[in-house]
Amino acid sequence: MTSVEHPAPAQDLSGIVGHRFVYTYANGWQYEMYVKNPTTIDYRIHSGMVGGRWVKDQEVDLVALDDDVFKISWHEPTGTSVVVNVLPSRRRLHGTIFFPHWVEEDGSRTVLFQNEHLEEMRAFRDAGPTYPVMVVPEFAYLTLFEHVGRDDESVIAAPPSDPSVDVAHRTGWNQVRSE
Repeated sequence: MTSVEHPAPAQDLSGIVGHRFVYTYANGWQYEMYVKNPTTIDYRIHSGMVGGRWVKDQEVDLVALDDDVFKISWHEPTGTSVVVNVLPSRRRLHGTIFFPHWVEEDGSRTVLFQNEHLEEMRAFRDAGPTYPVMVVPEFAYLTLFEHVGRDDESVIAAPPSDPSVDVAHRTGWNQVRSE
């Protein structure tokens, strides 16, 4: 039970750590996220304003807000901030993306494997413009939610355009990946 003195609920993250999920926002943008461990995600963007972008080892803040309700938030080298609330058993997600103005003007500059371009992303961020920030709040539907294990570098190891990446069209729930 929570209280004023102890407001944080129990932090059982086992319902999301080690899981990969695919979700499609109401605006049609499709994302894939792998929660590698309690502090790190990998993700691919399959469609949308910056479709084709992919990132490994993004540091995040992950908390359990309640039973089966998780919040993942992070700030990217591009200056973009993201907050995602995930409710796995309800197949629901709500995300808010805060794009700096330079990404809104030309998001194509971020459509790449970010890890190989960190300094370039920081230079774009620093050059701006940052404001006005484009805020994109959207609900999404989870089409795939599968346990694949913790810290597996093979889960997201290729760009979304790679023919070996077949996850965007798969559906399923709590499946254990075959080894």
